Amino acid sequence: MMARTLHRTRLVHRTALGLLAGFSLSLASCGPSKADYQAQLDKYNKLAKEHEATEDELAKEKARAEKLEAELEAMGYKLNATGAENDKLLKALDEYKERADALERIKKRFEKLRKKLEELTKLGLKISIRKNRMVISLPGDVLFASGKDELQAKGKEILAKVAQVVRDDNELAKRTYQVAGHTDNEKITSAVVLKQFKDNWGLSLMRARTVLLYLIAPSSDPKSPGGGLDPSLWSASGYGETDPIASNAGKYGKEKNRRVELIMMPNVEEMLDLKSLADEGTEKEIDEESQKEATRAEVLADAKEAEGSPKPAAAKPAAATKPAEKEAAKKAAPAKEEPAKPAAKPDPKK
Repeated sequence: MMARTLHRTRLVHRTALGLLAGFSLSLASCGPSKADYQAQLDKYNKLAKEHEATEDELAKEKARAEKLEAELEAMGYKLNATGAENDKLLKALDEYKERADALERIKKRFEKLRKKLEELTKLGLKISIRKNRMVISLPGDVLFASGKDELQAKGKEILAKVAQVVRDDNELAKRTYQVAGHTDNEKITSAVVLKQFKDNWGLSLMRARTVLLYLIAPSSDPKSPGGGLDPSLWSASGYGETDPIASNAGKYGKEKNRRVELIMMPNVEEMLDLKSLADEGTEKEIDEESQKEATRAEVLADAKEAEGSPKPAAAKPAAATKPAEKEAAKKAAPAKEEPAKPAAKPDPKK
């Protein structure tokens, strides 16, 4: 690519010089008219611009190649090798360039998808890239009442708008999604809720299921209209408190963690690092606020301890018995006495 560009640059340069020389000779021999002079001048300016554009293209390709070579060298490849090793490295460089091009295409595709979903941000929803997946985050407190898995009226309204955005766009409608439920770290204390959901895992999963059922329900149902989305492209999962996005030390973080996410699952081609697309600003804001709450909680705990109410000591985990200790204990233990066998009855035949 670079060799072809360089050859074209030289060709354009020689052509421009030839025209300029011919133009000078014509001026000296036959005295061209003003129109001829302007025509020759225009040709020269056009060629000069083409030459400049080619030089710019060459510089860009050269800079791109140098950047990729530097990245390869950072990964342990040495580009000053010779012979078969050099061919191997050049092949690796070509493959890396193809991967870079593929990454650029995928990034553009995800940016396009995110722009299509921007309408949802007007509803207070957050669109982000998390764990290499595009995520639409729905606030749990808006969707559900505390300890419940039934959608509130406001929750249905939001989900209906989300479904409409997805349904009305052919590209979004054909994607595969997962509904993921999440909770904060507060344990369930209500006997009624415990009986129904058992724990936070159960609560988060049933909430995800409720959202899923609403999204795939027919939108034409007059009694209970749903999102009208393709059920074969949707699934549900529950994470309980195991996947927080903020600290559970305070109210702000717990509210952020109580959520339901609509996750756009990546295609095989898209299973690569998309951290550059992540909404770092919003994530940083959440992290900073969570850290502030954690600090405030620690300060309050220290103040209580200073007043004479020490913090409860953390329970020490039971020490795991090593295999050698188990074997020694087994040997040291007195052998169990087997019950005496009953005396054999005499054989009457004898």
